[in-house]
Formats: sequence, C-alpha cells, structure tokens
Amino acid sequence: MLIPSKWIEQLAVILSFVAAVSLFSPENPKAEMELVIDREVTIDRLKAHLRSLTVEIGERSVQRPENLKRAEEYISSFYHDIGISVHTEPYSCRGLTVANVVAEINFKKNPSRHFLLGAHYDSVSGTVGADDNGSAVAVQLETARYLASLKSSQNLDLSVRFVSFVFEEPPFFDTPYMGSRIYATKAKDMGEKIDGMICLEMVGYTCHEPGCQSYPFPLMFFNYPETGNFIGIVGNLGSRDLTRSLFNAFERNPRLPVIKLTVPLGGWLMPSIRLSDHSPFWDYGFKAVMITDSAFFRNPHYHRPSDTMEKLDYSFMAELVQSLALFFCTRQTPR
Repeated sequence: MLIPSKWIEQLAVILSFVAAVSLFSPENPKAEMELVIDREVTIDRLKAHLRSLTVEIGERSVQRPENLKRAEEYISSFYHDIGISVHTEPYSCRGLTVANVVAEINFKKNPSRHFLLGAHYDSVSGTVGADDNGSAVAVQLETARYLASLKSSQNLDLSVRFVSFVFEEPPFFDTPYMGSRIYATKAKDMGEKIDGMICLEMVGYTCHEPGCQSYPFPLMFFNYPETGNFIGIVGNLGSRDLTRSLFNAFERNPRLPVIKLTVPLGGWLMPSIRLSDHSPFWDYGFKAVMITDSAFFRNPHYHRPSDTMEKLDYSFMAELVQSLALFFCTRQTPR
C-alpha cells in the first residue's frame, strides 16, 4: 500500500521529538536535596484533602452545582487559613455562576520570576474524581502550604499564583466556558507576566505490574517503562526552557522518577496530550507544561465511578510536592 507523503511527513515530525524524551532512574546518584518536606505529615494532609473533596463533597460536575460551590469554598478557605491572599474570579455559564479560585505568594515586592500552578477542581459527571482531579488540587494546596512556610525565611525572587480552575471536564472542555480558557484569555488581554504555567493533571495513580503503563502513538514502540511509577512533564516547543528547568529540578529528588516530553505543533499531532488546562495557555503563546501520571494511559479508573481516593498513591503525591518545592526554590535566570 502506498503511504501518502503527508503521513510520512507527520510521522517524521513526531519521531523528531521522541529523542527529546528523557527518563530518570532513581538509582542515578544526584546531589542531596536542600529542601525536605515532612513526608508523613504531607501524606496525612493529602489524604485529608481527598477525603474532603471526594467523600464529604463528592461529585463536582455541572450536574452538581452545589458541590462545585462547596469545592470552591473549600479551596478558598484553605488559602485564607494559611495566610495567603486569595480571591475568586466568577463568570456566568449557561445561567450558572462558577468561579476560578486564585491565590498568590510573593516572596519580594517586585519579583522577576512569575509562575502559575494550576489544577482543575471539577470532576466528570458520575464520578467523585479522586485522581481526576482531586489528586492535583491536593498537591497544589500542599505545595502552596510549603511555600508559604518558607516566606519568612527564604529570600526568593519569586511569585507563584495558584489557580484552581472550574469546568475543565466535558461538556466544557475546549469551549469558551472552560475555566482555564477564561483565565488565559484574560491573562493575554491584560498582559499578565507568566514565566511558566504548570498544569497538574491526574498526579496520584501508580501501577507496578509489567504492562500496566501504556503510551500514545508512537511512544509505545520505544523502550519506555512498562510500569507506571514515574511522573511525566509535557511541554510544547515554545516551553522547552520551562520543561528543562522543571526536569532538572525534579531530578534532584531521587524518590520520584521523571520523564519529559517536548511536542511540536502545539501538540495537535498527539491530541491526547492537549487534554488539560495547559492547552489554552499554549494556544495564547504562554510557556506551559502539564505534569501528569499519564491519565488513561495508566489509570483504569479514568472517568469512572471507581476513581476513588483509596486507589491513590499518597507517597507518590508527597514526592511531587517535594519536587515542585525544589523547582520553585531553584534560582533561575529569567529569559
């Protein structure tokens, strides 16, 4: 069969970035970490967040607007309680008022480094969304708590904005009502300085049986791990520097294996890697990455009622808090 030349060209483009994927093995010796979280305390706190979001609140979909409001209030109250400035940015969607929750830590008056750590707090209809995306919200909150604890002792040239987005899930994904698209549009119009948007998308599930980890085309043809004990960092070509900086910082945590992937053409040749809140930021020209456990390429409970909190690996999530802290506290030269 004759293969159309345009298919060959597209495959060549895909294969061209496969070489940019890097795997870090925990056996690799690395420098000692300067910052160490209290892992046991962090694990307990992560579990408490998941219990609140998925058991006490439950399904957080458009079908349960009262639960969306409760989740919004839970996140806002958390930031208020740990002394971080927080506000909501409400908007109307088909007669319903919903809101993104925005909190911010500034380590100095006019920092030169500005990052956004985002995670969506809604779940798909019919599920309480433990991995998707309660795990990400919990890691977001505990990263904020840790950075807040450093504010009085660390002289960092840094501002971190924590944005919890609403309506990432269907039927609003990739529509004007998607919370991250609402935010990214405003950020573009207002000229907001964002040196890097970091999207947390499903970060709590691991699997350890050979063959439990799968990959999108064409990555399944390469020698990647068959087990899912790593975290992935996915960026587009315009975000190469951000991807590399995150990867280098994450490598300093030998307890959390990490893979990085750089994709061309805004990820359109591999649509599955656009399925979260980083994609609107790519579309508006911001540097953005997705940090993920690989979602449905690993987790069989994706978008199912069985996506519940007892399925999650809380030690894995705590290590991600550690790795994010290492990144934010690494001195970098702004570009």
